[in-house]
Amino acid sequence: MNVLSVHDVARLGREKPLFTGVTFGLNEGEKAALIGKNGGGKSTLLSIIAGNLECDQGEVVINGQSVSYLAQTPTFNDEDTILDHCFKNADKTNGSKLSTIKNYEQVCAKMAECETEVPKSLQDEFEKISVEMDSRNLWEYENSVKTILTDLGITDFSKKMKELSGGMAKKVALAQVLVEDTKLLLLDEPTNHLDISTITYLQEYLKATDRAVLMVTHDRYFLDAVCTNIYELDRQRVKLYQGNYSTYLEKKQIEMEIEENTDRRMGAFLRVEKDWLMRGPCARGTKAKARIQNIERLTSDHESFKQQKKIDDKTFSFETKNSRLGGKILELEKISKTYDSDERHSIIRDFSFTFNKGDKIGIYGNNGSGKSTLLNIITGKLEATTGSVTQGLNTQIAYYEQNPAIALGEGPEAKLTVLDYIKESAENITLKNGKSYSAAQLAEQFGFEGRILYSPVSAMSGGERKRIYLVRLLMSNPNFLIMDEPTNDFDIFTMSILETFLQDFSGCLLIVSHDRYFMDKVCDTTLVMNGDATISLFPGKCSDYIEILKTKVGESLPPWSARCCAHTPFS
Repeated sequence: MNVLSVHDVARLGREKPLFTGVTFGLNEGEKAALIGKNGGGKSTLLSIIAGNLECDQGEVVINGQSVSYLAQTPTFNDEDTILDHCFKNADKTNGSKLSTIKNYEQVCAKMAECETEVPKSLQDEFEKISVEMDSRNLWEYENSVKTILTDLGITDFSKKMKELSGGMAKKVALAQVLVEDTKLLLLDEPTNHLDISTITYLQEYLKATDRAVLMVTHDRYFLDAVCTNIYELDRQRVKLYQGNYSTYLEKKQIEMEIEENTDRRMGAFLRVEKDWLMRGPCARGTKAKARIQNIERLTSDHESFKQQKKIDDKTFSFETKNSRLGGKILELEKISKTYDSDERHSIIRDFSFTFNKGDKIGIYGNNGSGKSTLLNIITGKLEATTGSVTQGLNTQIAYYEQNPAIALGEGPEAKLTVLDYIKESAENITLKNGKSYSAAQLAEQFGFEGRILYSPVSAMSGGERKRIYLVRLLMSNPNFLIMDEPTNDFDIFTMSILETFLQDFSGCLLIVSHDRYFMDKVCDTTLVMNGDATISLFPGKCSDYIEILKTKVGESLPPWSARCCAHTPFS
């Protein structure tokens, strides 16, 4: 059964169309991803399908069902409870199962608030809604709704949205779309701000559901595991690649080879034709005129192809010439962090660690386990309750924060032009090959050139602002990079460039990321936040640790390294 039809949809951007002639459909149970470069219109297209934006041309038809839409940055009413938010769209679909369950839960909540006897009117209301639950066979569905919430770690339904952390708020937003009674899920970067265990749960849920799914995500393991079709938004068009992300990459490589072979043959053909033109043929005949017009058309097409290929082939990959690290790089001695006087509420307890040259370490842990807290203590953004952080004389740290102020496009720095913002870090940078880059030249390597360089930072998209922030950090030429969720809001193509840079980076790396593919590519050692304020060292990649967790449930694993003073068995 077809649940979505998109026909000839177009939308204008700031200077040119974002996309034109977009036509595709989704069937019930189909799992598809929309991929493409930042600024190409992926979120815009998803928002149009969800009915939140108008298209400039074409139509979108949702066949007989409403849509559940998870925006990249969900909005909340601060005073709503978790339950209010999860059920906020319950009344928007006629005869919705969720609307009945919402009424049942509200009646139960009122009854629970009664300190003495439950009023007769409330008892009657409970009896009436219970009969409706019976008649519609909703008890099993109500149980599945609560199961989704508890599986996501949401147990206190009465908490207000303003009391939640960013990660928990994202879980509630995700829960809202999962519990809704719809046949189509639209998910814009669903894995952002989720911990790996929640991402794994979502992955398994989407694989098992019979709902159709269209998602935008940069998580390549997630894409491979869930999606059966990939839609690429490129050069203002959408093209279908059947198969998961790995299959897409194989087909894309074949396409590129065919294009290059075609381009070479076209170049050879045009050289022969241009030689003919140089000989000055008589153009009065019909055949000669047609041949000249054909040469002009093919030449124009050939030049357009070369220009587009130049854009597509542009890479941001480079290796900086870092200042050398000294004998002492960074030492943590018995670090603890407690937000009150009760040590039982510690976030980090008695952690010691010595960083060595070439360390590339990822940090694994659930939301709230203290990952960002540890990074903030190391970088001096937060003071440890006890313990000390000693930085070597030659250690130059650059800290990529999870939510830098500049990412919001607010504050005085956002009024600066892109180029001026980058130049505040440094005017020039020297690469390992001895070549010197100005701030403008480096910005160009990261896709910022022409008029964009002189546009205010506030005019850029969220993903573009984070990329500008990254360029500015790299201009400082650090030898120790600390990064907190650097992959959020980056497209897959920028992620690949960042991975290449970090793999070649000769300094130390310490990275928090929920993107397992990214972590595996750039880190060879894992610090595990155990959830009880202790931290252990695992001498392997993040996915290796996850596999051990799957096979060692309930068993104790030994500490592998004496470099951590506080070892806790894995289970």
